[in-house]
Amino acid sequence: MAVQITNTLTRQLEPLTPRPDQGMTLSLYTCGPTVYSHAHIGNFRAYVFEDLLQRHLQARGFTVRRVMNLTDVDDKTIRGAVAAGISLADYTRPFKEAFFADAGTLRLLKAEAYPEATDPVQIQRMIAMIKMLMERGHAYQAEDGSVYFRIASFPNYGKLARVDLEGQRPGQRVASDEYEKEAVADFALWKAWVSEDGAVGWESPWGKGRPGWHIECSAMATGLLGETIDIHCGGVDNIFPHHEAEIAQCECAGHGHAPFVRYWMHCAHLMVEGSKMAKSQGNFFTLRDLLAQGCTGREVRYALLSVHYRASLNFTMEGLGAARTALARLDAWYERLMEVAGVEADKNHPVEPGDFFTALDADLNISGALAVLFETVRESNRQMDQGLLTPAQAGTYLSWYQLVNSVLALEPEQVDEALPAKVQELLSARAAARAAKEWKKSDEFRDQLASLGWLVKDTKEGQKLTQGKL
Repeated sequence: MAVQITNTLTRQLEPLTPRPDQGMTLSLYTCGPTVYSHAHIGNFRAYVFEDLLQRHLQARGFTVRRVMNLTDVDDKTIRGAVAAGISLADYTRPFKEAFFADAGTLRLLKAEAYPEATDPVQIQRMIAMIKMLMERGHAYQAEDGSVYFRIASFPNYGKLARVDLEGQRPGQRVASDEYEKEAVADFALWKAWVSEDGAVGWESPWGKGRPGWHIECSAMATGLLGETIDIHCGGVDNIFPHHEAEIAQCECAGHGHAPFVRYWMHCAHLMVEGSKMAKSQGNFFTLRDLLAQGCTGREVRYALLSVHYRASLNFTMEGLGAARTALARLDAWYERLMEVAGVEADKNHPVEPGDFFTALDADLNISGALAVLFETVRESNRQMDQGLLTPAQAGTYLSWYQLVNSVLALEPEQVDEALPAKVQELLSARAAARAAKEWKKSDEFRDQLASLGWLVKDTKEGQKLTQGKL
């Protein structure tokens, strides 16, 4: 069965195929963070979905060339820098660093490139694209000095979001980077400098100013991946106006013989405890907020990927607890298999991914894939309970799980060699208590370790420590 995805443009389930001249290579562009604050879990819901997509495509034999942009100049970043009284670069730098740290915590694969909108090379690409649009009659400079895209020049505007352009008033403009769906209007490609921009601005043929949000992605995406991109991802909130604007810009500036994007994929909104996430509601979380509450990166990753990307995800503390339980079950199963497999555990047993990958082939049906995984856990545990599983069979299960985990990335947290002094002290004390058969003391030390975020398990090789909380 071929990999199939739901294309937002057609609203149809379609087979995902490379272009004839690209072999097994697919280009993938994913809208990255706007670095005016720490990315929240709603942002990471999209990034985890995109990571699952890339990992599955790679497991299916595709080479994926992924680019993720960093929006480091827009209305929000400029306001933040001016309010803080520092340069734009100094304002956005810590948020960029935090994003990459959080991405590592959630085990997101690294993209081939992370273009930054303020990079001089990218700014020149944006200026060149705007020039092309003006030469072809798709853009104009207004009285305020800003350059706008003329949506009346592109009859297909609205095809992605299914926006009805009837009633559009000629010349109506929107200068802000983000606006509501009802505000269908000519949008800014280059925004003339105003005093509120402070030190932020670049010279251009239209005077000092800076690019609009939409042109940034268009120029960076095509500049790095080519005129046509295979897959473009983002959240549903990006469909309009951002992705609609990208299509208009790229297809008007291009040669007109190919679409800007062949497949569009969008993930649904994330809710928190049944409500839209908002600071005013007290349900706004960054990854760091959750880590401070004792969660681990893989628990958050599991919670974010366990619901189909096109379904709204209701993120709850109860759901995080369910993720912790599911991961503990996987860890215990894996350890049992390792014990049964013995020397067979180190062998690369030939296996077929089977129904797990087949489920993901169907528009990333993660629910079906996880059902296959946990049914495999249940059946193999039953075999081990009854003493029916041979070392070779256990080794085969381990090889199968290695394939599965190349997509899920749910292996236990790696323990640093240099453990915190208190943790090392408790671990040594527990080992001594067990050697003296002081089981009550041993349990007390185990509980103290758990309260510090460390789980200890007794194996034939001794105590095994992993990070996490029960």
